[in-house]
Amino acid sequence: MNPTPSTSPAGAARAAGSRLLPLSFCLALFAGLLSGCGSTPRQGDEPVASAPTTQPAARAPAPARATRGGGYYLDDGPDDVLPDDLDNIPDAEPRAEPLHRFANRPYHVMGQSFVPVTEVRPFRQRGHASWYGRRFHGRPTSSGEPYDMYAMTAAHPTLPIPSYVRVTHLDNGRSVVVRVNDRGPFLRGRVIDLSYAAAHRLGYINAGSAQVEVEQILPDEAPLVASTRPVPPLAARADEGVVAAGEPALAARALEPLPAPAASAVDMQGSTAPAPTSAALATADGAGGLVPPIASASGGIFLQLGAFASYANAEGFRDTVQGRAAALAERFELLADGERFRLHAGPYESVDAARSAAERMGSLLKLKPFVVVR
Repeated sequence: MNPTPSTSPAGAARAAGSRLLPLSFCLALFAGLLSGCGSTPRQGDEPVASAPTTQPAARAPAPARATRGGGYYLDDGPDDVLPDDLDNIPDAEPRAEPLHRFANRPYHVMGQSFVPVTEVRPFRQRGHASWYGRRFHGRPTSSGEPYDMYAMTAAHPTLPIPSYVRVTHLDNGRSVVVRVNDRGPFLRGRVIDLSYAAAHRLGYINAGSAQVEVEQILPDEAPLVASTRPVPPLAARADEGVVAAGEPALAARALEPLPAPAASAVDMQGSTAPAPTSAALATADGAGGLVPPIASASGGIFLQLGAFASYANAEGFRDTVQGRAAALAERFELLADGERFRLHAGPYESVDAARSAAERMGSLLKLKPFVVVR
């Protein structure tokens, strides 16, 4: 019998592993799930795609384990010793991969039905991210690959396996790229389960969860993906709600926290439709001249530098970027996209030209722009 995510020991245990449940109830539920899962055979003849793992030799002592209300459920925490270079574990590197034959079938778990997406297409979702650690380290994921808590991977209820997503912490602006190779979480309000390493990079290990945005990385975007690492912030101008030219870290402002959506995580599983057509609000060239708003955005190849819920903050960010990047003579546009305002640079003649511009701007602005095609 082919396995489904509903019979995966790791997925079932994580589904039961709410950090808010009473300890005795969780222990009993987890024991029952394990006994039920133990009799379910797993698929043995499915080829397992290779995935890079991180096994540093040098380790550092783990932080003290939480006994209640901490960042992980029961004993699902860090190892006794941790790699000493967790901050330097690189993002997953997106590449074209065939979809798994079994991991993308519809399934039913915890009274909910899920229909995984079977193609890589535009997808954006906001909600809470959790993480899972040593309890599942080495156990098979829904893809059949062993879970590596020190690799940049994730579990998602419906995204294709395997696929790649950019996950951004909406409270601190940090961003990572992870490879989706597992199913979960199944608790309402949770949209993605990250590996220990990915959660560490985003900075929410101790909190246990964080408000994030998940965005699918499309094949055309794969060659240019990297996390946005905030640099130490300096003081902002008192008369401006955004950073001033030449002062603080742009990276931490490049994605402003957004209001939480009304729909729950499970309700969002159908939100894979392409994003709404953007409307250009205002443009500015490298010399600082404003262009009147236009009705709709032109197509082409662009770089995205940031996204904001407030137009005023987006405009201030654009002015800051424009001031710092004046020597590059780039053209910038602010675009309205649903609830957000995005700062784009371009257009460029080719993806290669956009990548070159991204490297120049990234070095100058301490940002990681990425290619978008609209």
